[in-house]
Amino acid sequence: MLTGEQLLSGVTEVVSDSIRIGIVGAGQNTLTRHIPGLQKIANVELYGVCNQHEESTQKVAKEHGISQTYSDWKDLIADDRIDAVVIGTWPNLHCEISCAALKAGKHVLTEARMARNLAEATQMLECSQAHSNLTAMVVPSPFGLVHGDYLKLILEHGFIGKLREVVVLGADNSFWDFSKYLHPRQDQQLSGLNVLTMGILHETVSRWIPATEQVFSQSHIFEPQRPVDSVPELADVTVPDSMQVVTQIAGGARGMYHISGVSLFGPGQQIHLYGSEGAIKVHFDSQYKLGEQVLTGRIGDDALQILEIPEKEQGHWRVEEDFIAAIREEKPVTLNRFETALQYMQFTEAVHQSSQQQKPITLSVS
Repeated sequence: MLTGEQLLSGVTEVVSDSIRIGIVGAGQNTLTRHIPGLQKIANVELYGVCNQHEESTQKVAKEHGISQTYSDWKDLIADDRIDAVVIGTWPNLHCEISCAALKAGKHVLTEARMARNLAEATQMLECSQAHSNLTAMVVPSPFGLVHGDYLKLILEHGFIGKLREVVVLGADNSFWDFSKYLHPRQDQQLSGLNVLTMGILHETVSRWIPATEQVFSQSHIFEPQRPVDSVPELADVTVPDSMQVVTQIAGGARGMYHISGVSLFGPGQQIHLYGSEGAIKVHFDSQYKLGEQVLTGRIGDDALQILEIPEKEQGHWRVEEDFIAAIREEKPVTLNRFETALQYMQFTEAVHQSSQQQKPITLSVS
């Protein structure tokens, strides 16, 4: 929009729709996905960055041509030249930074998990609703993006009949070596209540199945302490390295989750859907083409078959494109709005409560 001063002076040129991005926390996903993705979009400028340390802030700025650096993320938020903020920190800062950015009139894309717990996620949602003119988006699970829409379509058309059982596997040896330093995912203060890959896998399967109505879980920490870099004392592990969850799903199906970081030769990341007329098994691993392999079978088949879908029907990572398109009001956010992300936060919270209280927890299903 032209200012009154520009109109009086006879200026008639079109004002650019350029969007200036500020980055708080340039972690792996930000460096490998968000920065390259945003740089490919016309009229989007990576304008400022604030990382955890001054040295890493300067390094990111130099390597990616970012003109402004900040020693404090609050200064980045306060900069009126920035239109949108990408948050790549650990979940402990997602709520505080997201709400501050929205209150400052800036669009927000925050890394998953949405927050450490349901209370923080609810605060974020309420803040976004109070600033509904701004885009508020959570980075979605990358699992299932290739085949996800196609699977949803065939499930809706009854490919496996009535859903009976759901099996979610996220079990490997990523934290089996107890001599390794404490990882942020093992620190509840940083990562919150989510256990390892439970959140990302539940978010993925929730795109294909009805809502979860009840959970009953147990968890355990097999090695309660780990070394910390440059610190002589051992630190407490505060996130379980083994969790099992059984669920009740709207419509009558039952679910089972096996989440572990201490399973030698474990099954890795998988989702199985079993119905009255068939089955779908989805494997997530970089060894597979496109990072996913889908096996399907129906009554009468001798064995499961690898699902091959045409390239035009495949999905792909388009988080940065979707974020900018939503800001420009070209299309609404689909994966993930704060409202959608709050649902997997409700699941995470219920699983934690069930494990602590050793009883089933009912979720409110909207």
